[in-house]
Amino acid sequence: MMASSFRDCKAWSEGGLPLSTSSNEACKLYDAILTQEADPNFVMGHVISTGLELVSTTSSTRLNERLASAVRQTVELANSQDISPREKLHVKAMELFSRGHFPKACDAWEDILVDHPTDMLALKFAHDAYFYMGAQTQMRDSVARVLPHWKPHMPFYLKGLYSFGLLETRLYDQAEKVAMEMKAEMDKGLKFMESREKDWQVSDVLASHNYWHWALYFIEKGQYEAALQIYDSQVFRRCKATGSMLDTVDACSMLWRLEMEGVCVKDRWRELLQVTQPHTDDHVTLFNDMHFLMASLGAKESGTSQRLLEGLQELAKDPGDNQQHQLAGTIGVPMCQAIMEYDQGNYNRAVELLYPLRYRVVDIGGSDAQRDIFNQLLIHAAIKSENKRHQKLGRCLLVERDAMRPSSPLTERLMQRALALHN
Repeated sequence: MMASSFRDCKAWSEGGLPLSTSSNEACKLYDAILTQEADPNFVMGHVISTGLELVSTTSSTRLNERLASAVRQTVELANSQDISPREKLHVKAMELFSRGHFPKACDAWEDILVDHPTDMLALKFAHDAYFYMGAQTQMRDSVARVLPHWKPHMPFYLKGLYSFGLLETRLYDQAEKVAMEMKAEMDKGLKFMESREKDWQVSDVLASHNYWHWALYFIEKGQYEAALQIYDSQVFRRCKATGSMLDTVDACSMLWRLEMEGVCVKDRWRELLQVTQPHTDDHVTLFNDMHFLMASLGAKESGTSQRLLEGLQELAKDPGDNQQHQLAGTIGVPMCQAIMEYDQGNYNRAVELLYPLRYRVVDIGGSDAQRDIFNQLLIHAAIKSENKRHQKLGRCLLVERDAMRPSSPLTERLMQRALALHN
């Protein structure tokens, strides 16, 4: 099927399926994705469609036979054709990623980038896998190595991707445009988000995440109603509509942060559980698992919480090549247990489980802003613990937090709470 025969806006409308866009190009691209039968044996077509599903972490090849079969089919197609070394590496990386062998998959994508520095697919897939492993320096340097080969006129110009890597490795001044929240510059950050809302609210992939960041400013300032308003009108609404893992973990994280601050979130956990519960047995990433656990605990669904923990414990016994399952025993399981202990009011035990892991939490992936929930969890647990040493530790951690994020209202509030509880 040639591009000229793809349906434009008028053709979609005449077929009784109008699309909400005035762009003929967008309509034709949509048609191309739907029909994509120009060459059913085109290997890179399979690599991109199956690869995107794998990298979204919404489904596990352990449980989803359709997805596992799509991976096998791509490998078989590649083996039966004379394809280029670059395409062979793409297939290899996708197959490795499907088995949870994230580090080896990244090696294959990096092999591609040595010879083909403008291969956006290799760069983006590697970037996502590094993100899931918490490999911050690699995430930054992977982009830095190819940046000179990219020119501003090229599609997907890489400045945003590089800026994120700089931010995650705490080179804040170099990543200034996205670094406001990490430096706790609340009012400046709120003004910035508001002034650019029209630019980013149309981006399906990042809009919800940006609203989440916006809500974090309000939580930081103690303006909980404003945060909940964003949760209801944007974060949860979008998470329910997309089922995207980024949107889903953000929704879980936001409600948990609000509850740690003493805010009653009412029936919101129950609604969110509808989105997270089907993923209880996926165990694609530890980061996702911990957030699903927050939702089942919040909704008082103890059976689901228990099943999630036991499933993870089982996979930790024989992880094979799966990088996330290899970490499950030493990091994933104890962190899930810490979250459960905190939820049950066993703050002493929560601290004992979480404190020894605090410098290893980065290995579960996500961004610094997303992982900050675990720093806050440890501080809350330490402050609430009956153990005097834990209470002292809580104050020490707050002093440390203040040094990293000066003038944070949240740190100040927690400091006041600690003093009120312990005096």
